[in-house]
Amino acid sequence: MGQKILVALDDSENAMRAVEFVARTFIPEHQVTLFSVLADTAAIFDIQSPELTPYFVSQRNVFSSLEDKKRELVTGALQKAKETLVRAGFKEQDIAIKVQNRKIGVARDIIDEANSGYQVIVMGRRGLSSISEFLLGSVSQKVLHACKDATILLVT
Repeated sequence: MGQKILVALDDSENAMRAVEFVARTFIPEHQVTLFSVLADTAAIFDIQSPELTPYFVSQRNVFSSLEDKKRELVTGALQKAKETLVRAGFKEQDIAIKVQNRKIGVARDIIDEANSGYQVIVMGRRGLSSISEFLLGSVSQKVLHACKDATILLVT
């Protein structure tokens, strides 16, 4: 039995490069979980601001359709990722797909999942400018600094 590998991904090219890296680099005996965290736009409606609440309420349908579209894009990316791994020889039963709505924050949710028994975490590195990354931090940087019990591979 191989190791448990967590591939954190969204619908970006960087995320797909991470999947392709796993397909080329790891032997198919590993168990792979394709994991994605979706932003919860419904939480926006919980903001209690007299200035913003009327706007959010009036735009509820727009936000809802954006969330549906994002879920559709991520689901498509996850299926494409699974197909990539299967073509590389990974067994379909050893590839899990897990999608969850954001609970705490995308990075924290990935870290929480990673801490549930994975030996390797693979993710694409976002292309933030160095200033933006310094000020805001990136999901990959937060995961890199917070995960202590697993090997982290950032794919560019």
